[in-house]
Amino acid sequence: MKPINFHGDSLDKLRQLPEPAKKRAGYQLWRVQNGLDSVDWKSLPTVGRGVREIRIKYKGEYRIIYIASMRNAVHVLHVFQKKTGKTPQREIALAEKRLKEIKHGK
Repeated sequence: MKPINFHGDSLDKLRQLPEPAKKRAGYQLWRVQNGLDSVDWKSLPTVGRGVREIRIKYKGEYRIIYIASMRNAVHVLHVFQKKTGKTPQREIALAEKRLKEIKHGK
């Protein structure tokens, strides 16, 4: 099982999700840690190669942007509540920034 590394405020944001959404997120991240796909996911090539988002629906929409294709860990780049049909550019930009920091060892 790969460990999970949370970047920026992603762990704090995950902890702020409503309890049912948090439980679903935990289960989906466990699946990813064990080399399985999340039940509901989408590829995010605009953020970077191998980046995906877990989609959680519970009285709204929540997203966990992560990359699991690196050998050492599952890296959670960003967690947020989605309030519009299209993911806002600021959410994408934050995930891109954190991915670059991982790749450059920051």
